[in-house]
Amino acid sequence: MLWKDSYKLGVEAVDRQHEELFKRLHKFLQVVRGDADKATRQEEIEKTLTFMGEYVVTHFDSEEAIQKKYNYPKRKEHHQIHEEFKTEVGEFAEEFSKNPNDDDLLQEFSGRLLTWLISHVTGEDQKLADYITKGDDK
Repeated sequence: MLWKDSYKLGVEAVDRQHEELFKRLHKFLQVVRGDADKATRQEEIEKTLTFMGEYVVTHFDSEEAIQKKYNYPKRKEHHQIHEEFKTEVGEFAEEFSKNPNDDDLLQEFSGRLLTWLISHVTGEDQKLADYITKGDDK
């Protein structure tokens, strides 16, 4: 499993959503790197892309509502990071629909997803949690 308790921010709703994102990403990585038949693989990839496209929006909206509630000073920057990620996921989904058998594309995207999620949760989201719990936004 990719999720680690050390990723918890201490904001229960956000932590639950992060854990779900990691759970889904873990399943996606298993499919991308596994040896499932082509139809099963295709179905799982499409389910994951649909989930990411929908859940990420819900999650980001939730995070941004918390930022607004606490008047987080880096709210605009954080929002921009979210928007860029949503665009990247959308662009990949479009590219994948044109080239569903491009394993290099899948490997690259899955790696970028994993890197982005870990980096964002332990970096930007941690800054938000620190601000909420300690008043520290460095």
